[in-house]
Amino acid sequence: MKKVHMTPQGYKVLEEELKNLKFVERPAIVNAISEARALGDLSENAEYHYAKDKQGFIEGRIRELESKLSRAEVIDITKLAGKSVKFGCTVTICDVSTDESTTYKIVGVDEADIKKKLLSVESPLAKSLIGKEVGDEFKLVTPSGSREYEIIEVQYK
Repeated sequence: MKKVHMTPQGYKVLEEELKNLKFVERPAIVNAISEARALGDLSENAEYHYAKDKQGFIEGRIRELESKLSRAEVIDITKLAGKSVKFGCTVTICDVSTDESTTYKIVGVDEADIKKKLLSVESPLAKSLIGKEVGDEFKLVTPSGSREYEIIEVQYK
């Protein structure tokens, strides 16, 4: 099975979501199904069908989270160092054509949030960055065309 890379914070977030689904959401939906059953005819009972659909979603998400957590490879960024871009680092890149710089932190897939500058390790940009060092230039093909970037800074914090 493929390992799922994540930071300790990302692991904790998934654990909390799993705990909430198992001990809050699951019992609540079981109760809602029981209440909907008590209303009578199930074939035309919208509350019952909604509750069953939600139960299916909750159970599927529980299985997904349990699988990811069991395959998790938690990488403690505070123990990493180096000059090259790796999972967990914070990297500043500069668009060569516009001279505009942006800083990203490379994190696990479930932790990614581009608005917070948390870049998924599986994203095309992160894949282009991995292994490169300060001063290296690289091209990234995007839907709007090819862009050229330079790595300005790599930090492990």
